[in-house]
Amino acid sequence: MSNPFQDQLLKAGLVNKKQVNKANQEKARNNKKQRHSKETVVDEVKLKIQLAAQEKAKRDKALNQKKQAQVKNKAISAEINQLISNNCIKREENCDIQYNFEHRKKVNRIYVNAEMKQQIVLGKIGIARIDGRYELVPLSIAEKIRQRNEKRIIIFEKEPENLHTDENDPYSDYQIPDDLTW
Repeated sequence: MSNPFQDQLLKAGLVNKKQVNKANQEKARNNKKQRHSKETVVDEVKLKIQLAAQEKAKRDKALNQKKQAQVKNKAISAEINQLISNNCIKREENCDIQYNFEHRKKVNRIYVNAEMKQQIVLGKIGIARIDGRYELVPLSIAEKIRQRNEKRIIIFEKEPENLHTDENDPYSDYQIPDDLTW
């Protein structure tokens, strides 16, 4: 069997018979080496398919982890909502004192009575967020909520007295009452 391309090159005078024979011998040697070699020939297409499958597996794993994290967060949120709903301190119509507090860099308000306000100031009651509104919860429940998600709870710890005293402050001798409303 002759190669038509080799025949054309011979007719054009670009190669001679020796060069054609030498090329055929090299080709035969290479084919024989491949047949008798124990190494498998790496097919680029198969390699690309394997790499694509590995990349897809990585993406699928990352997506699966993300979905699992979302499910876990949803379960924690449902658990927090249940804690707040079951243990919130009921506020009635006599809660006419507006208590302002900061949460997520915004000032929010909740209506409480005098006793509730005092307990909030002393740190015995926490404020929890549920469905866009705020509810009062006992300190033990507030700590459980804080362990699950800090963003859903506000607990006011009593600060030590005279924490921010300045030696040059002319009003340092005057104490600001806790029940002062602006």
